[in-house]
Amino acid sequence: MNFLGCLLFLLLIASFSTFSNALTDSEVAYIAHRQLLTFEESGKDQSNNNVDPNLKFENSRIKNAYTALQAWKKGIYSDPFNVTATWVGPDVCKYTGIYCAPTLDDPKLNVVAGIDLNHQDIAGYLPQELGLLTDLALFHLNSNRFCGIIPMSFCNMSIMFEFDVSNNRLVGPFPRALLCWKEIKFVDIRFNNFEGCVPPEIFGRPLDALFLNNNRFSCSIPPSLGNSTVSVVTMAYNNFSGCIPHTIGMMPNIEEIMLAGNSLGGCFPSEIGNLRNVTVLDVSGSGFVGSIPPSFAGLKSVEMLDISCNRMTGSVPEEICKLPALKNFTFASNFFNGAAPACKSSKDVVIDDGNNCLAGRPLQKPPKDCDPKVVKPVDCSKDVCSAAPAPVHSPPPPVHSPPPPAPVHSPPPPVQSPPPPAPVHSPPPPVQSPPPPAPVHSPPPPVHSPPPPAPVHSPPPPVHSPPPPAPVYSPPPPVHSPPPPPVQSPPPPVHSPPPPVVQKPPPKPEQPDVVLPPNLGYQYSSPPPPLFPGY
Repeated sequence: MNFLGCLLFLLLIASFSTFSNALTDSEVAYIAHRQLLTFEESGKDQSNNNVDPNLKFENSRIKNAYTALQAWKKGIYSDPFNVTATWVGPDVCKYTGIYCAPTLDDPKLNVVAGIDLNHQDIAGYLPQELGLLTDLALFHLNSNRFCGIIPMSFCNMSIMFEFDVSNNRLVGPFPRALLCWKEIKFVDIRFNNFEGCVPPEIFGRPLDALFLNNNRFSCSIPPSLGNSTVSVVTMAYNNFSGCIPHTIGMMPNIEEIMLAGNSLGGCFPSEIGNLRNVTVLDVSGSGFVGSIPPSFAGLKSVEMLDISCNRMTGSVPEEICKLPALKNFTFASNFFNGAAPACKSSKDVVIDDGNNCLAGRPLQKPPKDCDPKVVKPVDCSKDVCSAAPAPVHSPPPPVHSPPPPAPVHSPPPPVQSPPPPAPVHSPPPPVQSPPPPAPVHSPPPPVHSPPPPAPVHSPPPPVHSPPPPAPVYSPPPPVHSPPPPPVQSPPPPVHSPPPPVVQKPPPKPEQPDVVLPPNLGYQYSSPPPPLFPGY
């Protein structure tokens, strides 16, 4: 897309939230306030003590579902299609949008397994009583007007499989309850107002699709992105900053990546060229600089490649424009001053090269904007984002861990010197003033320091002096015999924690079979809005 196209696209995105959310800011604030008040009133108690005792329920889980859905009905302030009018009585399986199925642990037990209220334009909040729906595997709520936060009680939905709350007005940090779900495959929280950092743990879940675009997320993209099993990830139109992590090239199943409209910057990591199965790569409008890495020639499956609206320079190589599966290549609104013949016209590929610095091509930047003094090309070999990945520096800690044992083993000579009484009695001459205490405390080295206050401060220096062994041994051999024991015990704990921390992400959650309600299978048609309204 050209410069005008980029501008219109951004305006379209900005206007989307305006006409898709009819609530005013004051209404949103009121509903969110009511949600918080209910949290304070009910606390952790989600019991169904207030249920009419005359109502008869199929089983206790259906009764819990009744409690949850009635609490939710009270939290709904606008229901233009009267969806919740049917939410009456103990037979919750007949409620509109509620789907029941046999539970996993007992095929004879019927439970609420799915909720589908997509495109109902309902306004309200999510009460924490919804955490009583412990058998819920599918939760579709896209294109409504729900606001407030996602309660932590959602963590109780332990077999959640598909979660879609996109296109609402939900707020707060990334919903931590999502990290509790071991079976989750599909998460769509785009077009909301979530903010803050995205927790690295989310990329350790067995996801197939993760939609985070059009929120207010910030911070950098976690390196754990490389561990993700997703085939589709969209993080576009947020406030992510920093570099694209080098681990991006390790994603095993990735086919579509959307990083457009962020504040990333720097040069592209060469590891992107390892994504041989990627069909869609959109990194437009994110402040990237430098030239196109030669490794991009490895994108053998890419069909749509968009690097427009950045500050890239140099020449567009022929290898990129001749990628075997390429159908649409957009590198408009950059500062490229050269392009291979295949990048100027092709019968098989739609190419947009406008608003660059290409001589002889139409709709280019004015010469003054292409002056090298203005453009200032970036040498990616010296750029932080294209430097060697951080994991390369991780081995040194283990390398530095062995040294501690060396200093620990070097003190033994002093440890062996104390046994002979002669060395122990040799120091006393300087300590002649308090003769009685010295002999008494000389046997136990640890208590040797108390007699004079000065010796009390002398042990610390030895603790800091161990690094240079020679100086440590010369002053007082007896004084060094006590430190080794304390020094020897700390090192193991100091070096033992790192391994667990490094190995913590990998644990693979159990993945029992999940039975979804009929006609509600896992499908990509559930997300309401297209990935990006412009496509």
